[in-house]
Amino acid sequence: MIHTKVPYHLTVKVISFLFVVLFIYAATSKLLEFENFTVQLAQSPLLSAYAGIVAWLVPGLEILIALLLVLPRFTKIGLYASFFLMVLFTTYIYIILNYADFVPCSCGGVLEKMTWQQHLVFNAVFILLAAGAIFLRDRKNIRKSILLTCIITIVGIAIVTLLFQLSETKMKRNNAFIRRYIPHPIEKTHTMDLKYSSYYIAGIGPTKIYLGNTTAPLKMTVLDTALAVKESHMISLDQMELPYSAVQVQVIPPYFFVGDGTVPILFKGNTNDWNATTIMQSAYHFTAMEPVGPDEIVIKSNEKESGEAVIGVLKIDESITASFNKKFLEKQIDGIFDTDGRLLYNQDLKKIIYTYHYRNQFIIADKSLKLNDRVSTIDTVSKAHLQIEEIKSRQLKKLGSNTLLINKNMATDGNLLFIEAPRIGRYEPEDMLEEASIIDVYNIQEQSYLFSFYLYRHKNHKLREFTINNGVLYALQGNYLTAYKMKEQYFKQKDTVQ
Repeated sequence: MIHTKVPYHLTVKVISFLFVVLFIYAATSKLLEFENFTVQLAQSPLLSAYAGIVAWLVPGLEILIALLLVLPRFTKIGLYASFFLMVLFTTYIYIILNYADFVPCSCGGVLEKMTWQQHLVFNAVFILLAAGAIFLRDRKNIRKSILLTCIITIVGIAIVTLLFQLSETKMKRNNAFIRRYIPHPIEKTHTMDLKYSSYYIAGIGPTKIYLGNTTAPLKMTVLDTALAVKESHMISLDQMELPYSAVQVQVIPPYFFVGDGTVPILFKGNTNDWNATTIMQSAYHFTAMEPVGPDEIVIKSNEKESGEAVIGVLKIDESITASFNKKFLEKQIDGIFDTDGRLLYNQDLKKIIYTYHYRNQFIIADKSLKLNDRVSTIDTVSKAHLQIEEIKSRQLKKLGSNTLLINKNMATDGNLLFIEAPRIGRYEPEDMLEEASIIDVYNIQEQSYLFSFYLYRHKNHKLREFTINNGVLYALQGNYLTAYKMKEQYFKQKDTVQ
């Protein structure tokens, strides 16, 4: 009898000890980095509204549960509490990875050292350990234990899911505008599994698509427009030893540009051999670049004194010259986060287009940055709603999840501008954003909204980026590149380009 009981008690004690170590370590890590932990919670799509409370509550609960586990009288309660807390953590991570618009920074402790996917597996293992310890400890009442763990699981999942739904409704619903949807304007034609989700669209030509890779910054993948032929090339730079940290590659065939605005440095090369030489070094820092021709690049930079964002044009000759338009971007709050957006160049119209992320506006200008107009989108948020969190000890600022994202991804073709809008309007179904991305279409020349359409997920993968060329929309969805034929009767506005 003694020999049969000892292994059960020993197993329960070992599992309890593992939870004590886990919770004490996690709580201590959070408290030592409390300011950073609070800011990271404020970035969470689920917890931002309760960041101040949760920042104290989570480590407090972890310490309390650890104390319960070391006291024999309260071990049973501690195990159930451990199981419940791990269910909450696991559900939170699962929702963040699969349903949230963005994945926030990690929240300290063990999570700081792991990817979100690794931590999901880690948590699942500890859920099984907690359940195992509960069943071993109360093996005479196994049915009751199973029932309680099932109830706890359902309650935990329901709590986190409810928080997410409340957050999503608040951030994504706007009843102030009504979209015009057209039926099935695009048709899926080709798909290629790229195997990895680290690719981005570096450029597109008449017959080829160029993909960069964030994990292999100098690798260029070239596909034909039918997504049938795939080539790989390594870009060679005449300076390979510099401390690069934010490499960007942009292709406008037959030229390509490589830039790293943190160094700062710019290279130019030809797609025939993928060798690039330095055309600018140490002159201008930049956070984004958009080539508008073989000898001109539009950049987004920051002023030295204020740090505010500014748009400029670099002209490449025997030397680099730059001209900045400080009135191009309009400051509303800080001139940094509130002016964040996406630079595009429309080859057909020879126009620079800048679309704000956090307000309902895009800007049209010529290649010299002379403004043509500021155009409102159909969303009604004209002033950025930002939640800016500051980590004073690190002199860092980050955006919280209560920031309203108005315009997400963009592309332009002919006289049309396509904007992925992450918010639903009046009469639109609440669950549509779980199935598709909403693309709003604007006529650039007439400065008007035309219509919207759904770009459905491929194998439940979210849209990461898209571009349009010759009547075909190419979308990066997870690790897939998918081509959609655009029906001419709906997109014939581009024929009016002169």
